[in-house]
Formats: sequence, C-alpha cells, structure tokens
Amino acid sequence: MTALYTLTDLSKRYTRGKESITIFEQLDMTIDQGDFISIMGPSGSGKTTLLNLLGGIDRPSSGAVDCEGTRVDKLSEGKLAKWRSQHVGFIFQFYNLMPTLSAAQNVELPLLLTNLSGKERKRRVETALDIVGILDRKGHRPAQLSGGQQQRVGIARAIVADPKVLLCDEPTGDLDRNTADEVLETLQLLNRELNKTIVMVTHDPAAAGYASKELHLDKGRFVAKENT
Repeated sequence: MTALYTLTDLSKRYTRGKESITIFEQLDMTIDQGDFISIMGPSGSGKTTLLNLLGGIDRPSSGAVDCEGTRVDKLSEGKLAKWRSQHVGFIFQFYNLMPTLSAAQNVELPLLLTNLSGKERKRRVETALDIVGILDRKGHRPAQLSGGQQQRVGIARAIVADPKVLLCDEPTGDLDRNTADEVLETLQLLNRELNKTIVMVTHDPAAAGYASKELHLDKGRFVAKENT
C-alpha cells in the first residue's frame, strides 16, 4: 500500500481563557491510498478536528501533516486553498447546499475556481451526478429533493474535481437507516471502484461497519479494528 497521509507527532491544543485544552498529543497516523477509514469516539475526542487537519482547514499546534510529500501544515493560505481544491472533497452532515441553485449548479461550484470551459464543467457535473445515481434530478433545487438525494448531490459536489480523498463528517447523521445505507453503499462504490480514499467520522456503529477499517479515538489515541 502507498501512504497518502502521514501524521507525525501531531499535537493540537486550544486556549480557552487561561486554560489550555489538549486534543491530541504526539499523535502518529498513516492513511494509505484506497483506505476507507471510519473514526468513532466520544464527543469532544477530536474527530472533527482531525478531519479539519487532514483537509487543511485547521493547523496543528505542532507536528507534521504530510500528504504525498507535501507538508500541508506549512502551506501558505493561497497554496493551501489550491491544494485543497485539487486533492480533497468534503461531505457534511447537513449537505451545505445552496438553496437557490439546482443540483447541477451546486455540484458545479468547486469547478468555478478552475480554468475549465463551460462545456467541460457540464460534462464533469453530469458524470458526478450519474455516478451517485441522481442525474435525473439535476434541475431540481434542494427543497425539491429528499434528504438522501440532497446528500447524493453533496457527494457529487465532493467528487466533481476528482480529488484523491473524501473527508466525511457524519454524512448519514441526518438520514433514516435505509437512506443512510444507500449513501454508505455509494461511498463504498467510490472507494472500491474509483479508489477514493475515504475518512469518515461517525457516531453510528452500523455506518462504521461499511468502512474497511475502524479507528476509535479517545483521549488523543487510536485503537484500530479491521472490518471484513
């Protein structure tokens, strides 16, 4: 397996008034290309903080976040934004769709920062919507879609720029069980067929079971469990 991310001696601390709160202390972690990892743990254990560090939204207090030889934690804001747009797709619990835009327009948003032609953007948008099985809803606005359909639009938006890694923060937390399973099966498809590396934070043991590897985060340390 080829390492995609290598985290070394990673520490993250926040200051609240005069109090220093430690989230991680000298955390080491390797994420291989093609991994599908679920991260579970109690509230406040640092699950979302870890996603933010992987995606370059937050920076560690000390230590290194390396992605294929690029020190993500050392990039300037401008270079970080460009790196993020090329390498990372984000999937959120509450979809974060623009209510006045159609499904296709929402998916196209990340491509508006590129130099792609309108024709190429349209091709990529329709390909992404087709992959997640919702191309027939491309003209619908979010209010005209079910929760599961909205999340599929969110997934299409995350993959439209063909990133290597998808960072998912409670992607099924707002869905019923059947709809959640459909979304998780879509993530499995992206992992197995398109070799997308997926790191998913969840509180749901059933959702975690869709990943090939479970990591339980507590007090800044991981305990791993391999899924079959």
